[in-house]
Amino acid sequence: MKLLTAAQMQELDRRTIEEVGLPGVVLMENAGRGAVEALCGRFSSVWPGPVVVVAGKGNNGGDGYVVARDLLRRGWTVRTVILADRAAVKGDAAVHLGALLQSGGEVVFAPDAQALAAILSGMDLPRLVVDALFGTGLSSEVGGHYAEAIAWINRTGAKVVAVDIPSGIDAGSGRILGSAVCADLTVTFALAKVGHAVYPGAGCAGELVVLDIGIPRSLSDNVGDDHLLVEAPEAALLCPRRPAAGHKGTFGHLLVIAGETGKSGAAAMSAEAGLRSGAGLVTVACPAPVHAVLEIKLTEAMTVPLPAIDGALSLQALDQVRTLWVGKSAVAAGPGLGRSAETVALVRRLVAECPLPLLLDADALNAVSEVPDVLLERAPGTTVLTPHPGEMARLTGIDIQAIEADRLGVARDFACRYGVVLVLKGARTLIALPDGRIRINGSGNPGLASGGMGDVLTGLIGGLMAQGLSPANAAVLGTFLHGRAADRLSRIQGEAGLLATDLVRELPATRRELTLKGAQHAEG
Repeated sequence: MKLLTAAQMQELDRRTIEEVGLPGVVLMENAGRGAVEALCGRFSSVWPGPVVVVAGKGNNGGDGYVVARDLLRRGWTVRTVILADRAAVKGDAAVHLGALLQSGGEVVFAPDAQALAAILSGMDLPRLVVDALFGTGLSSEVGGHYAEAIAWINRTGAKVVAVDIPSGIDAGSGRILGSAVCADLTVTFALAKVGHAVYPGAGCAGELVVLDIGIPRSLSDNVGDDHLLVEAPEAALLCPRRPAAGHKGTFGHLLVIAGETGKSGAAAMSAEAGLRSGAGLVTVACPAPVHAVLEIKLTEAMTVPLPAIDGALSLQALDQVRTLWVGKSAVAAGPGLGRSAETVALVRRLVAECPLPLLLDADALNAVSEVPDVLLERAPGTTVLTPHPGEMARLTGIDIQAIEADRLGVARDFACRYGVVLVLKGARTLIALPDGRIRINGSGNPGLASGGMGDVLTGLIGGLMAQGLSPANAAVLGTFLHGRAADRLSRIQGEAGLLATDLVRELPATRRELTLKGAQHAEG
């Protein structure tokens, strides 16, 4: 699903008004009426209210005035609280404010904290609140009586409907700008916004409904795909074909470089995930002391012992690694490798020299974190990095809190600077591409918060690269399949106690489900 920034939405509005000739006042009417249809469909049980529409002075406020008028027409008990003087309401919003007043709507103005406090103290608690304060144009921290209004909305205990986006959410990043409304339902227009899909904004939106308000598809379809929320239809398009005449060589050979003493499980899970992804062959290169363990754990994957020191890979393994990548389709390195000095040196040489698509995870990320410029020695777009926020902090030198506050910006900047595909893990994992585009994963649940899940993702993406997918497409599809498998399992066994090995076994059925959905969509 395509996602817009505030600037892109403003441009769509402008072109619709100026080029198509559909006035802004009509778009506002369509938006407000559409929001009421969605509201009444979901919250009919709280009719006739009371409802409080909390509105600003701008276009989002104008949408709110239409909502109030249409609810009044349908027999709801409505009061509209505008956080401004009447004279401050201009343009199309003023037209709809006038229509609301002429319709007999109860409207009160609260231009400051004192006026707002007086209004709220004398008001019975509503059963439903409509948030029409800011919309998508907000770019600065919320303060003053606006913040007090948001706090009041959140503590009413009423059902909350946000018009366009919950007030306080940055539409372009999902950041909370000081404070934000927590909505049960968000009704947005034309296309969803980035802030609806990225946490913490996604956690404030509740159910999201996207409404057509008359913006022509000829305009909306031409908006760039800078941001996409990846759901089943988008992921299905990326699934590699399985030709009937194919054989194990057709579907690629993944080399996994992983494991040290005590961490053979990471290597084993990555290898099995590579096979379950559909790769024809997987070879695991591991420290010699780990080899015997992996030969027992793995049946279908091949294993190769490499020179080791104290249970971890030695730099002396480099010549053998160079030989091993010949004839392979892709390489995945990092799970359970450890951080010995010789292993770190080996990984850095691998990054600089390996001619194949390469995925770096876990300790391989730590190995390059002190010398990230080594990534610049690789061709742009041939490397996938899969850090969690802690690893991202080491890669960038930015603390975790700052990364979480601007996941989009941090991921995009790093991917562009180093020419890599960056998979920043977490709720709504981000896939940042080297050209600045962002893909936001729409699958997954908290069941993924257990040990080994990252190792599975490594093997899964690596296996898809081995099957011929570009690193970017492999990262997008692999991340979606990983989350989708967890979603399938959670419906059967819940989220708590979900194991990485459970997920590995669910991957083939998940891929089959996705492929069938894609075929059905194509036929439809």
